Amino acid sequence: MRWWDIEPVMDLELRLFPEDAWSHGMFWSELADAHPGGTRHYSVATAADGTIVGYAGLMTVAGEGDVQTIAVDERHQGAGLGTALLTDLIHEAARRGCADLLLEVRVDNQRAQRLYERHGFEPVGIRRGYYQPANIDALVMRLDHPSTDSTDPKDIEDTRHG
Repeated sequence: MRWWDIEPVMDLELRLFPEDAWSHGMFWSELADAHPGGTRHYSVATAADGTIVGYAGLMTVAGEGDVQTIAVDERHQGAGLGTALLTDLIHEAARRGCADLLLEVRVDNQRAQRLYERHGFEPVGIRRGYYQPANIDALVMRLDHPSTDSTDPKDIEDTRHG
């Protein structure tokens, strides 16, 4: 992801997460540290016409990784893009030597939880009222020892069948 991707990413962000969307400033701040040697890694998924249809972000500090965000346009869900984006984050966390990778997911987002479970994430706790202003709890999940041995995004089957 680059600075010129922020506007199309914001369009998706506001549509997918209307109650708790990130701001432009949050994306700018994240990308400011997405450089060689920085603590952030962001990527986008594009359709054949170049339209951004998904994005994901990772923070790594002192051997710990955290999935900051992951989203796929609802019109492209079920086609393996979430898996490809998550696999990219897992590989990057492993490349950066992370001992574990954490994430928060809405307790009412079963589809995302299944995606994370398929990649080895396990529930480790609840953050009460994490998603504001709706006051929705977050399920905290962890993947121990992220690896580059996981599925290559190019080899992923359509997740509707998985």
